[in-house]
Amino acid sequence: MSGLMIAAPASGSGKTVVTLGLMRALKRRSLRLAPGKAGPDYIDPAFHSAASGETCFNFDPWAMRPEFLLAQAESHGSGRLLLIEAMMGLFDGAADGSGSAGDLAALLGLPVVLVVDCAKTSQSVAALVQGFAAYRADVRVAGVILNRVGSDRHEAMLRMALDAIGMPVLGAIRSDAGLALPERHLGLVQASEHAALETFVGHAADVMERCCDLDLLVAIADRASGQSASPAVSSIAPIGQHVAIARDMAFAFSYAHLIEGWRGQGAEVSFFSPLADEAPAGAADAVYLPGGYPELHAGPLSSAARFSSGMLNAAARGTRIYGECGGYMVLGDALIDGEGASHAMLGLLPLVTSYAVRKRHLGYRRVTPVDTGCFAGAMTAHEFHYSTVVAEGDADRLFTARDALDNDLGAVGLRRGKVCGSYMHLVDITETGT
Repeated sequence: MSGLMIAAPASGSGKTVVTLGLMRALKRRSLRLAPGKAGPDYIDPAFHSAASGETCFNFDPWAMRPEFLLAQAESHGSGRLLLIEAMMGLFDGAADGSGSAGDLAALLGLPVVLVVDCAKTSQSVAALVQGFAAYRADVRVAGVILNRVGSDRHEAMLRMALDAIGMPVLGAIRSDAGLALPERHLGLVQASEHAALETFVGHAADVMERCCDLDLLVAIADRASGQSASPAVSSIAPIGQHVAIARDMAFAFSYAHLIEGWRGQGAEVSFFSPLADEAPAGAADAVYLPGGYPELHAGPLSSAARFSSGMLNAAARGTRIYGECGGYMVLGDALIDGEGASHAMLGLLPLVTSYAVRKRHLGYRRVTPVDTGCFAGAMTAHEFHYSTVVAEGDADRLFTARDALDNDLGAVGLRRGKVCGSYMHLVDITETGT
């Protein structure tokens, strides 16, 4: 397997844009790419897929078992260049200190290219880079890309400092307002909402072709040293034999490894768009409403009559229905939007959520089903939302949860018969899970 990781000392260094530009630039060279994103992220993978033309898979070193990470890297990267974008800073992990992108690079044997924001530094860049390069013997920083360089003189100073410590400079990118992506409360604005995405990615690729040594990057990727693994390792079992999955701008947060894993375990998968007022397939014995931005589309969802009747009919037939984060909110009685207006939702769970009452909920979780009616074993998950629960009615709890520091978070989520949901984004089974 050939591959590399694009990382940075901290969030906001520009590694996503650099990754997108590199992916498109390498695609132009007809290289077969296997895009990846470290950690719990739904938004960046959609940009990666747009830039590379390939499905992007997540590699989460905290929430995924090592054997699953190795198997996914081997199957996804076989015969292709595995290009994984790190999350946060290279050595930033969960609250317990584990699960960093550095951990992932060490496990998969990926050389690291460090993207350094140089807007407010010159010779001190050498101390920063040398510290990252020497911090862990099992993580190899193979070179740096200098980002937001101000001038020829600035670049010369940076290169001289890095040459003194023997660190290869793989590229130097000037400050460019055209390399900025719009953001909102959960991260970047989704790729599907970026009106000029192709133009943006094309410009980023032009910059990388002009400013980076692509030949050297490919040569570094060819020196990846990943372990071998069995590609037969599976993850969370499918929730049905035919799973209908909501997919549009309101329900965009589903993991490729989860859906492909369900297919690999024999399940049929179909898609429908609630925002287009589509109902789930009548033949489906399970419906999955993933996370996304229902709080931004509450009005259209509330008035989507075919979607609503299709979901109510599915529940009446005994179809297993699972809502995750945003999907959980839509299963409830009402959703209060950012302006305080209440919108009727599906009413399948006794729940009212509000985006007007905002509080950030963020972190890794370990969850165990209270009852095996929806899921059969312990799983890893993560939580990231700003909406809050403002009312709950009578229903069974879905999971018990603990955080990354093993603090007891109590019972979370709701279940009524075969309809269940929670704010937890499920990732993988645990070591003892089934």
